[in-house]
Amino acid sequence: MPDLTEGVRIAFDVGKVRVGVAVSDKYGILASPLLTLQRQDENLAENLLEVLNRHEPVEVFVGLPTNLNGIHTESTRDALEFAHQLKELGSFPVFLVDERLSTVSAQSSLRAAGYNSKTSKSIIDQQAACVILESALNSMKLGKPAGLDIGNYEK
Repeated sequence: MPDLTEGVRIAFDVGKVRVGVAVSDKYGILASPLLTLQRQDENLAENLLEVLNRHEPVEVFVGLPTNLNGIHTESTRDALEFAHQLKELGSFPVFLVDERLSTVSAQSSLRAAGYNSKTSKSIIDQQAACVILESALNSMKLGKPAGLDIGNYEK
């Protein structure tokens, strides 16, 4: 189970087109949007490795999309595959975090900040990753598991 030992944490919101990335400070207090990666970019693996090497996370979180009934979908399987690929890129633990409604929450907070849906597409994914990371950090602060270890899921 993750705890709040000192170190940076990174979260990924995995979509079919984009991957939003958020990062925490080393104390696990603040989650900040980092960047958005394009899934079809031929350099995606290199870009992920660059982010991971630059920030040296102690833990990584991947949003696990399920439908509102908790049933796995094609997007769930895609996120699981992505999480397994991340695990192969480093020695950090990778945890899956329930991300139901994270994009809705991200859109609401961006709308409240004055962004419209046309101009905020590239940052919605980053903000959704922040929601995932904040959820994980809040769970850890309460002494609860932040997510499910990817090691418990088969490829």
